[in-house]
Amino acid sequence: MNKGKLIIFSAPSGSGKTTIVRHLLTKELPLEFSVSATSRTPRHTETDGKDYYFLSPDEFKQRIDTGDFLEWEEVYTDTFYGTLIEEVERIRDKGHHVLFDVDVVGGVNIKKYYGEDALSIFVKPPSVEALEERLKGRSTDSDEVIQKRLAKANYELSFEPKFDYVLVNDQIEVAFGEAETVVHNFVNNID
Repeated sequence: MNKGKLIIFSAPSGSGKTTIVRHLLTKELPLEFSVSATSRTPRHTETDGKDYYFLSPDEFKQRIDTGDFLEWEEVYTDTFYGTLIEEVERIRDKGHHVLFDVDVVGGVNIKKYYGEDALSIFVKPPSVEALEERLKGRSTDSDEVIQKRLAKANYELSFEPKFDYVLVNDQIEVAFGEAETVVHNFVNNID
């Protein structure tokens, strides 16, 4: 059996990457979601092992030291995100394609590691103003956190050229269709 390929979605927070990834998982595509690990506190809507593997900052650091991560980043002090190698290989060994929802640095690092076996897709908001509206509309973060995310988004937008494909999420239904086509073509080796 052939090992699965990797499809990486990265974007500034609030660009819609998670919504697009969730949509793709409802389609008839042989995709399986790679659950990331994080040391941040779960949001009230999140479940350990489904949305993230929630680890304490100390557990996360121990797993970094033992080389368990494909990629990881300390996004804010003691707030880590990362991709466990065992999670990726578990999915690939079944012949399924691995679907990622990761930050831009993680996306670039996974692409570097897997090369042509990976497709990196950068989801871009139509504007920074639209991004701010989306973040406020989710009602999951304080104004202080939203301002931090916007500052980080400006930095993250500079990573766009490092991705294989850029998907501008202006209208979600259009973005869904575009994502389906790009992923379908990649996993089926259609140029």
